[in-house]
Amino acid sequence: MLIREHTQLIEKQTLSEYAALSENSKGRITPIEECDIRTCFQRDRDRIIHSNSFRRLKHKTQVFLSPEGDHYRTRLTHTLEVSQIARTISRALRLNEDLTEAIALGHDLGHTPFGHAGERALNDVFPTGFRHFEQSLRVVDKLEKNGDGLNLTYEVRDGILCHTIGKEADTLEGRIVKLADRIAYINHDIDDAIRAGVLSESDIPKSITDVLGDSKSKRINTLVVSAIENSSDDLRLAPEIKQPFDELHKFMFKNVYTNVKCKGEEHKAEALIKNLYGYFVENPDSLPEFYKKVVESEGRERAACDYVASMSDGYVLKIYNELFIPTAWMY
Repeated sequence: MLIREHTQLIEKQTLSEYAALSENSKGRITPIEECDIRTCFQRDRDRIIHSNSFRRLKHKTQVFLSPEGDHYRTRLTHTLEVSQIARTISRALRLNEDLTEAIALGHDLGHTPFGHAGERALNDVFPTGFRHFEQSLRVVDKLEKNGDGLNLTYEVRDGILCHTIGKEADTLEGRIVKLADRIAYINHDIDDAIRAGVLSESDIPKSITDVLGDSKSKRINTLVVSAIENSSDDLRLAPEIKQPFDELHKFMFKNVYTNVKCKGEEHKAEALIKNLYGYFVENPDSLPEFYKKVVESEGRERAACDYVASMSDGYVLKIYNELFIPTAWMY
């Protein structure tokens, strides 16, 4: 018996009836020979970790633009926190932890530089609009590996596409990632906002902290435990937990996500993104070779959008300086 087959047997013997078993995967767009050691979901996880787009997340904004401190979250650390929370819930519910991890690690691969400011900018200028969850799927399907894509399983691709608003994922593992994403970003954004002096723990209404907890770790624990204790065939939070969690989300939008101290510089980031997009639409010959192929197959707007969306924060500034800022005289 191969190691993979032994792992699949353990899945059948130990996982919940509601788990997505790797041997029952709906497969890949392009069929490939199975690995002797890894299940298809383990293989997807590894493909994501070794991708260029995953590495770029370390230099992409989470909430705070160009923070000067060492401990602010980036898009990569956010992704790792989502993965940890999702895996904890998945394991406790005896669901497929490998599938959960793969979805969590891949869910933000299509995110823009400068966080949601970059997303808003591209949504304004790209003819069909821009949504980062759709771009994440495009990254794994069409942009990674010079256009070959990562050729992930249906279940991972579905979870990536459905990790935010709109359609629910077909698997419980995908729905767990959606909840874990929300748990992670709300709580670590509170942590970063406190670090930045934007708010203090005491600013959060007592009606929320009395139920969820008065620290990041307590809130995460409350939410994770509630999800585990109230879920079986579907993912649920207890009503008495869900209500203050929703209120906390509203509190963060009012006090952090629309706070001038946090977001006052975002209009500059949006201008950078829009200018770069416009430049590459007008000058497609300046695009890297791979994106020139996208121009030929899908048009210059699509290619410019893909290229700019892929950039890290620092790379945007580098390219912008090269294109628009005069070089100083050399003596």
